[in-house]
Amino acid sequence: MSGLTRSDRLRLAAERLKAAGIDEAADDARRLLLAAFDASPARLLTEMASEMPDAELGRFDALIGRREQREPLSHILGTQPFWTLELKVTRDVLTPRADTETLIEAALAAFPDRRAPLRILDIATGSGAIILALLSEFPNATGAATDISEAALAVAQENADLTGLADRVSFQHQSWADGLEGPFDLLVSNPPYIATAVIDELEPEVRAYEPRMALEGGRTGFEPYPHLFAEASRLLVPGGLALFEIGYDQGVRAREAASEAGAKETRILKDLAGHDRVVSLRFSV
Repeated sequence: MSGLTRSDRLRLAAERLKAAGIDEAADDARRLLLAAFDASPARLLTEMASEMPDAELGRFDALIGRREQREPLSHILGTQPFWTLELKVTRDVLTPRADTETLIEAALAAFPDRRAPLRILDIATGSGAIILALLSEFPNATGAATDISEAALAVAQENADLTGLADRVSFQHQSWADGLEGPFDLLVSNPPYIATAVIDELEPEVRAYEPRMALEGGRTGFEPYPHLFAEASRLLVPGGLALFEIGYDQGVRAREAASEAGAKETRILKDLAGHDRVVSLRFSV
């Protein structure tokens, strides 16, 4: 026996991940230890002073090695928490991020009646995170969600099944909302918004592992939005709301494009870090 306890192994693993440039090294190491331990967190706590069996040590070392190579934690574990849900994640979809919860919060604030029978459209749904989070909060709502990637839609459908929401959402393979007919009370989207030239400068977890089509918003990063704003105008009921995630530096551009699209009310909402994160549009009030 090595004499090293699980606590020792956890500390050494966190040091490896920190040396690899991972900011949340300690938290990532803890989550990977739990995956290797393959039992409840409560039981793991009671056994941190014990040595690891060889099989567990082998699993843990392999998991840490993958993270050390900057493979996303969500890909290693196969899931990612978003809002109140635990969602499946693969290389075919963006990993849902906490910043996107700003959009969920905005929708809840705009529609305080949680029993409302809303009709919701999610454009470029990816893993289905946004539409599923909203349906989980609005039990009488129904939704439609689109994506150009059939592989992404397969992940979204699986997440709908896993969360028990599949009977209230339909997933459709198409570009943006082309050919869809409304009306919808709420339109949401997290489209690609990173400029082409910037993608290769992103952290390895993003540039090497996440689908480029879900990241790249053209030369300026803003190219999808004028079309999407026009679609919102076409598809929303009178007084309906559109919420789009945007890049941290796109607030001014979004406000200008919204005005050009005929929006009567435009708001820029900030995330917890104080960055512009969501543009809220109404085309009639």
